[in-house]
Amino acid sequence: MSVSPILQIKPLGFPWETVDPFLFCAYHDDAYPQSNEQMGPNASLAGRAIGQDFSRKDGWSMYHGSSVPGFPSHPHRGFETVTVVRKGLIDHSDSLGATARFGQGDVQWLTAGKGVVHSEMFPLLDSAAPNPLELFQIWLNLPARNKMVEPHFTMLWSQDIPRQVFTDAAGLTTEVAVVAGRLSEATKPLSPPPDSWAAQPEADVAIWTIRMAPGARWTLPAAAGKDTRRNVYFFKGTGISLAGQAVDSHAAIELLASEAVELVNTGSDDAEMLMLQGRPIGEPVVQYGPFVMNTQAEIAQTMSDYQRTQFGGWPFESEAPVHGREPQRFAKHPNGREEQPA
Repeated sequence: MSVSPILQIKPLGFPWETVDPFLFCAYHDDAYPQSNEQMGPNASLAGRAIGQDFSRKDGWSMYHGSSVPGFPSHPHRGFETVTVVRKGLIDHSDSLGATARFGQGDVQWLTAGKGVVHSEMFPLLDSAAPNPLELFQIWLNLPARNKMVEPHFTMLWSQDIPRQVFTDAAGLTTEVAVVAGRLSEATKPLSPPPDSWAAQPEADVAIWTIRMAPGARWTLPAAAGKDTRRNVYFFKGTGISLAGQAVDSHAAIELLASEAVELVNTGSDDAEMLMLQGRPIGEPVVQYGPFVMNTQAEIAQTMSDYQRTQFGGWPFESEAPVHGREPQRFAKHPNGREEQPA
């Protein structure tokens, strides 16, 4: 009798639970209305806990924003954020003086390292139509040896992210976008930041999004590493099956990474999944809010460092900067280098 490659199935919460080397994944899917002059929602904010609004009232939240939704300046140390924006825009600003506007399929990979303060605001630019926002923010741990590296960010523009379309025997398609890792010899993987756990070849880190047409079949290939752990998050669609087991509600599914697994979209709509995998770092994790270290003493030191230095201070007038009404995406790095998607 064969052993099922499905190790466990859990309902999706908020945030989504992950396994080492990941810390968690926050999924935001906000149906923002038309914008007002301040690039916030053109709607009443009555009944919301402004500054701490995770209500999803009317299908959207303000989060920690007061006029524009998002996350005003806050610190991080000891890990990385990988922000995959599927719809809408994010305005980034940080304590190194860098700024960026990205979205529409772009990814920002931020190595917080020894400490950075950043803001992530969600400007609403369309005053005549809704402003939907959809993103994943994935927290990826850093090994102890890299927790105090210099902070920096890497932009992975949508046009540069490898995407592969697979067609099954019935002519039905599955599209896979490869933010990290290698899917096949046909796709050249992107380079993660140099200090990332994902930059270690033996770490076998992969971050893929999967979209399957109704009825489509596709086999998720086995991972390369023997110690790799793998989770698939089914978050859109009405039903899928994995290795013949039906999953009829949105769920986090831990798979035996060493096994190839057939996925089938059993529903009538597109099915979408996020796949996270990697070899565990295997070190103690001590987290206090936005700080992730290996010991309680390191957390105490981090808090002392932040109180003393503010990780370089905040160079902007506003705690929640937004970058104007022009929709162009860009990144301006701390060294002054500027880039834009072609």
